[in-house]
Amino acid sequence: MRPYEHRFPWTLDWNLLRTFMVIVQQGGVTKAANVLGLKQPTISSALKRLEESVGHRLIVRNPNSFRVTRAGRALYQECTGIFGSISQMPALLEAGEAELAGHVSIVATSHVVSPHVDEVLACFARDHPKVTFSVVVADSAEVVALVEQNRASFGFCLLGSMPRTLDARVLYREFFALYCGPGHRLFAKKNVTLEDLRGEVSVSFQTEQEGGPLDAVRQLRDRAQLAPGPRGVSANLPEVRRMIISNIGIGALPVHVAERDVKLGLLRRVPTRGQSAPIDIFLVSNPRRKPTAPEEALLARFQGMIEDTPISARTYGG
Repeated sequence: MRPYEHRFPWTLDWNLLRTFMVIVQQGGVTKAANVLGLKQPTISSALKRLEESVGHRLIVRNPNSFRVTRAGRALYQECTGIFGSISQMPALLEAGEAELAGHVSIVATSHVVSPHVDEVLACFARDHPKVTFSVVVADSAEVVALVEQNRASFGFCLLGSMPRTLDARVLYREFFALYCGPGHRLFAKKNVTLEDLRGEVSVSFQTEQEGGPLDAVRQLRDRAQLAPGPRGVSANLPEVRRMIISNIGIGALPVHVAERDVKLGLLRRVPTRGQSAPIDIFLVSNPRRKPTAPEEALLARFQGMIEDTPISARTYGG
C-alpha cells in the first residue's frame, strides 16, 4: 500500500495521542484535565475516541483504581517517541544555518562532578555561542527512560545493567568511601577502627541495592557491619550529604566530591574494610534518535574525549 491508501494515520486525530500521553503521565483523567486546561468530560471523550480509533481498551478506570492496559503501555511508548521527535523539529529547522545553532538537552543523575565533562562543555560553548543548553537532574532510571523516549539529547547516569536500546560508554569512574558528620561521636575520636563502626546507623542512596547501580557501595556498607536498614534514604547526592553532616547517620559519598567538605571540617572519612567502592558514570545516547547539528557535534566531542583519554585519567578519588 502507498501511504495515503492506509487509512489509519490519515484519519487519526494526532491530538488524541498527546492527550493520552498526559493521562498516563498524570495517572488520571482529572489530573490530565488540570494540566491541559480542559474539562474532565472533554478528556474522557478524547480517550474514548482514541480507543475507538485503535480498536483496543487502553485504560481501565474504576472509582478507586486506574490501570493502563498492555495495549495502552505499548501505545504510550510510541507516544513518547513521537513527542520527542516533534520536540526536535525547531532545532532541526535551524540546522541549515551557516553557524551552528540550536538546543541541546542533557539529563543527568545527581551531582555529576568531572573536570573532563566540564572541559568538553566549556570548549563547545566557546566554539558555538549560538547553541543553548538545558540540564535536567533525575534519578538514573529516569535518565535512561528519557533518553530511550527520545526526550533528551543524551544523559549521564549510573547503570545496573547495559540497556539494549542505547549506546552506553563509561564517562568517568569515581570511588565511594564512608563519612560521618561533625555531630557524630566518631568525628573527633583520635583513632577510629572498624570495630567502632559496627552497628552504627546509616543513610544511603535509593540505588544501594543488590544488583543495582550502587551495589558496590552496598557491599562497602555491609563490610563495615553498619546497622541493617538505613535511617535516611535519598536519590539525590546533596541530600545524602546533608543527612551525613546533620548526623542522621554514616553514609557513602564520592571521595573527590567529599574532599572539600573534609578540608572544611564538615565531614570525616571513616575506615572501611578493603577497597573503597568503584562506581562508573555512563554517557548514554539513543542511536535511533535523529540528532540535530549541535547534538551530533557535542556528542561527538564527548565520545572523542572518552576514546582519547584513558580510563585511569578519568578516574577520581581512587
